Amino acid sequence: MDLNFSLAETGFCSQPDCMSGPSRLSTQARRVTILDVAEAMGVAKGTVSRALNGHPDIAEATKRRARKVADRLGYRPLGSAQAIRTGRCRSLGLVIETAEHDAHQPFLAEFLAGLSDSAAEEGWTLTVASAPGRDTLETYRRLISDRKADGFIVPRTKLDDPRVTMLRDADIPFVLFGRHGDPDGCAWYDIDMVGAMRESVRLLARRGHRRIAFVGGGPQHTYEHLREEGFRAGMDEAGLALPDAFVRHGALDRASGAEAFGALLDLPEAPTAFVCAIDAAALGLWRAAQARGLVVGRDVAIVGYDGAPDGAHAEPPLATWAVDYEAAGRRLAALLIRRARGEAPETLREIAYARFLDRGSAVAR
Repeated sequence: MDLNFSLAETGFCSQPDCMSGPSRLSTQARRVTILDVAEAMGVAKGTVSRALNGHPDIAEATKRRARKVADRLGYRPLGSAQAIRTGRCRSLGLVIETAEHDAHQPFLAEFLAGLSDSAAEEGWTLTVASAPGRDTLETYRRLISDRKADGFIVPRTKLDDPRVTMLRDADIPFVLFGRHGDPDGCAWYDIDMVGAMRESVRLLARRGHRRIAFVGGGPQHTYEHLREEGFRAGMDEAGLALPDAFVRHGALDRASGAEAFGALLDLPEAPTAFVCAIDAAALGLWRAAQARGLVVGRDVAIVGYDGAPDGAHAEPPLATWAVDYEAAGRRLAALLIRRARGEAPETLREIAYARFLDRGSAVAR
C-alpha cells in the first residue's frame, strides 16, 4: 500500500462562490504558472525556478520570497514535468515495517502529521509504503525505481542496518530517526536517550531505591544500546551495584514486559525499582506485581520511556519520558529536504530532548 499525500495539494476550495458562474469557473480553473510568480516578483522565470528548487546560488531571502509569493498565488509545480526537468519528484519516502511493534503505536499518526506538514510547507509530498520485514529492501528499491521518492526517512534504526547499507551504496539521500553503528554518510535526528535513562536512575536513587533493574526492548536496535548505556552510567554515578540478573532484554509489549518483570520480582533479592526502555513493556509491571501481591507506586517503582498515552491511564499513572513525535517528524522532513538539495550529511545531525512526566509510579522507597 502506497499513500502519497500533501496538505498543500488537496485541491479543495473553501470559497462559497467557487462555482457561481461560467466565467468565474474558467478563471478558477486556469493553473497558476511559474511565469505568474516571476511577474509578481519582478524577476526572471529561471530565478523563480531555481529559488523554488533550493539551488545554493540563490539567496535565502529570495527563496523565502519566492515560496511566499507562490503560496499566495496558489502555484504548484506539475510533478511529472518537474521530475523530468530536475530529476526530482519532490517527495519524501517512508517505509513502515509492519512486523515492527512501532507500526502499531498511537504516536505514529502524530509522526506522520509532522512529516507531511513540514513537507507541504516546502511544496513537497510524503510517500508512505508498508512492508513486511522480509520485503523491506524490495519496497525501498521499488519506490526508487518508480521515482516515488527523492530520499527516505529511516525510522527505528539498527546497529547493523541493511536499509542504511542499501541507501548509502545507491547514493540515495536519507535521514535516520535514530543513529547507526557506522555514522559515515549518515544524517540523523535523535533524542538524548542516554541522558534520560541516566536521570531516571538518579531520580529513583534520590527517592531511596538501591536495587534498580533495567528492562530493555529489541537488542538489535540502536535505541536499546543507548538507553542501556544511559542506565548503566546512572548506576555508576549513583554508586549502585548492578547484578547481571538485573538487566533483561526482549520486552516489546505488555505480555513480554510482564514476563520480564515477573522473573525479576522472583529473584531472592528483588529490585524495588525498574527503568524500562519502552512504555509498552513498562505497563506489564502492573500485571506481574498484582500476581505477587505487590502494588505499583507503593511496593515497587518504575520509569518508562516514550510518553505513550496508555501510561496516563494506569493506576497510578506511569512516570515516563515523553517524546514530541510531531516535532520529530517536522525536523526529519526539513533535514531530508536539505539533504536532497545537496547538503552534506555530517552537517545534518540534531539531538533533541524528551520531557519527563513525573507521575505516581516513580514512588519513593
